[in-house]
Amino acid sequence: MKILRVTAKNFRNCKDGYTIDFVAKASKSDEDKLYELQEIAPNLYTFNTIAFVGKNASGKSSAIDLLYSCYTILDSFHLWDQEYFDDNEEIEIFFYHDGNIYKYKTVLKRELNRNTANFENEHIYIKKYYKTKADKIFDDDFEEMTGFNDLPKDTSLTYHIFKNSWDSGVYYQCDDLNRFNYSFSFDLMERYNISKEIFNYILTLLDKNVKELEKSESGNYKLIYKDSERTFSPVELYHFLSSGTTKGIGLYMAMAVSLCKGIDLMIDEIENHFNKTLVENMISLYKDPSINKHHATLIFSTHYNELLDLFGRQDNIWITKSDRQVYLENMYEKYDLRPALKKSKQFYNNAFDTSVNYDDLMNLKKALKRGISK
Repeated sequence: MKILRVTAKNFRNCKDGYTIDFVAKASKSDEDKLYELQEIAPNLYTFNTIAFVGKNASGKSSAIDLLYSCYTILDSFHLWDQEYFDDNEEIEIFFYHDGNIYKYKTVLKRELNRNTANFENEHIYIKKYYKTKADKIFDDDFEEMTGFNDLPKDTSLTYHIFKNSWDSGVYYQCDDLNRFNYSFSFDLMERYNISKEIFNYILTLLDKNVKELEKSESGNYKLIYKDSERTFSPVELYHFLSSGTTKGIGLYMAMAVSLCKGIDLMIDEIENHFNKTLVENMISLYKDPSINKHHATLIFSTHYNELLDLFGRQDNIWITKSDRQVYLENMYEKYDLRPALKKSKQFYNNAFDTSVNYDDLMNLKKALKRGISK
């Protein structure tokens, strides 16, 4: 299964028609097809990497949260314990699965006194995919699927497509896991059968002094650091290892799962507490056809505009904007940029109107001067 396009209405503070595409819009060179795109079906290309960039409070997190809601609906057929969906939110998801294009539409209703969504006014449409019609996959020539058995209100009709829950997307939240990154990492290793070899190389990459880390049945951890072996509780280990190492363990394990199993990985503010070189390395792994063999997509928001210079294309970059409501602009569709120009330089030249407001900055500067002089 691969998501192709998502559209939302009444989602948070986003403008109606808020849309995110996964399908390549611009022309596709042979180099793009090798390093930037993935052919999920004959002549149907989606992105290896998707980025959301913009200034503070412009809606980068909203884009990631919307996508996570959609993956959750398709993977587990429920929306539980997710505080960011709104009552009467309308979602439309196009996705490719098993030779067909599907269009799924629903209205989410918040269950009273429960942080659970009920699915109302659901419809699923289907059409066979043909490579000769790759540029018309969103055209309205679908047939509605009917005759489904009744399901509980909090269970999506997508259950009838997939039958069993699975994972096509995983969301790594850098700020929320903290000391739970260790159990999160070991759970990933066990659930997805990731080798201890990969885990050990991740540890070495993040901190060359860490020789081994194991979890005991008691919930504590045995750490071999340099040549010394010690046992830590999760809290003690969290305070012993660096913040970057702690978060990096969880992030890189999520990346390992994504690449090994073909699961899309979503990260909000990918640079948070991480060395820029490590982030660049992660992006390069998703663009490496010898590594990303199972069509995983890295989806992230960032303030590191320099990361965009690693992108050979423009149609997989979304600029988040906000006036009274949040909205998106696709770099390829909205801006006429010369490919030879660095994308980061365009950001620093404020070509996308994403810089901090100059008047606001000057007002703060003047207020600071007044405060300091008192």
